[in-house]
Amino acid sequence: MTDLPGGPSLPQERRLVTAIPGPKSQELMARKRAAVAEGVGTVMPVFARRAGGGIVEDVDGNALIDFGSGIAVTSVGNSAEAVVRRASAQLAQFTHTCAMVTPYEGYVEVCEELARLTPGDHPKKSALFNSGAEAVENAVKIARYATKRQAVVVFDHGYHGRTNLTMALTSKSMPYKHGFGPFAPEIYRMPVAYPFRWLTGPENCAEEAAAQVIDQIGKQVGAQNTAAILIEPLLGEGGFIEPARGFLPRIAQFAKDNGIVFIADEIQSGFCRTGQWFACEDEGIVPDLITTAKGIAGGLPLAAVTGRAELMDAAHMGGLGGTYGGNPVACAGALGAIETMREMDLAARARRIEEIMKPRLRAMAERFPVIGEVRGRGAMLAIELVEPGTKEPAPQATAALAKACHGQGLLVLTTGTYGNVMRFLPPLVIGEDLLGEGLDILEDALSTL
Repeated sequence: MTDLPGGPSLPQERRLVTAIPGPKSQELMARKRAAVAEGVGTVMPVFARRAGGGIVEDVDGNALIDFGSGIAVTSVGNSAEAVVRRASAQLAQFTHTCAMVTPYEGYVEVCEELARLTPGDHPKKSALFNSGAEAVENAVKIARYATKRQAVVVFDHGYHGRTNLTMALTSKSMPYKHGFGPFAPEIYRMPVAYPFRWLTGPENCAEEAAAQVIDQIGKQVGAQNTAAILIEPLLGEGGFIEPARGFLPRIAQFAKDNGIVFIADEIQSGFCRTGQWFACEDEGIVPDLITTAKGIAGGLPLAAVTGRAELMDAAHMGGLGGTYGGNPVACAGALGAIETMREMDLAARARRIEEIMKPRLRAMAERFPVIGEVRGRGAMLAIELVEPGTKEPAPQATAALAKACHGQGLLVLTTGTYGNVMRFLPPLVIGEDLLGEGLDILEDALSTL
């Protein structure tokens, strides 16, 4: 094991020199247990030393194929050249002044880029924050202030964060909400168009789900009381659910017809991840507000709310912000990440990843009846595991599959309301040889279930 840096120069090959986890990772895990709160979990019990491209190397020298990207964060690859170059230059100039005290050009540049990149050609403005949950919380604040209404409509299987308000917006109890209440009021949850689990079949899903949502808003909430409808265009923690085509346009039109702010939560699906800059573009959705984070800054903490200028300007001066929001180093990283996405056409790279992965995954589904469905778009793909011959969720098989993959040096993540979905979020710069090798490991692991 050498002392070379990570990033693009890291050798792009899987290498196992110890069992997973190795002795150094085990030592560090013992230190973690002694010093870090138990509530901070670990997916894979190895400690990273360096990373780049499609590889994460641990402290024992094992080089792991990365199908997680730090949960869709390092889409441009770890320590991408433009991210490091721009962030390093900013570090040498200043690390913080607070944008609300003495602003700086980087903050403005990021907001200008967001106005150009997000859907719609209407005038837009942005506000920058630190995390996805913070972005969602501020989007709700803006919608409530602008409409003078209070109710917020969200959806089954949705995930929006871990703050008090965003826990209320999130549908899954364990581990996100259990024991942490009471939660913020005036949140109303509606059915989502989940084709695989729609009782009357996927062909009826979009129309029936949209009709149910509109009917329930009318009966339970009142459109005139609804400030915002908030949804992930491709649901993340709920299991990489693609709402049936036609559902989102109908809900967006209902919002428009009733003066309701339509918020697209693109925190996991944005920035080229699904083969387009933003997932809502797939059906031509132009949201009133869009929340972003994760892939925006190449691994540095940054988030944003971007939307119609008149909405973004509704809140009074000082009503939006935060000490660290739009940190100058994170803004520089974001400009580097966006530069990389453009120059490498990472939206096209995401589509190429889908072209490679989806046929292999579908072939596995034919071979292994434990796979109930293959779904997703671009480099945001998933398999839902079920008890063979049924649609009964199989969370234990999913956990066993993840453990088997980890043991062979493939970093994968599980997800889903029922804990039975394996999601694949490789860096968009991953090599095709590593993609193929990772899929080979997955297929071998499936054969052991």
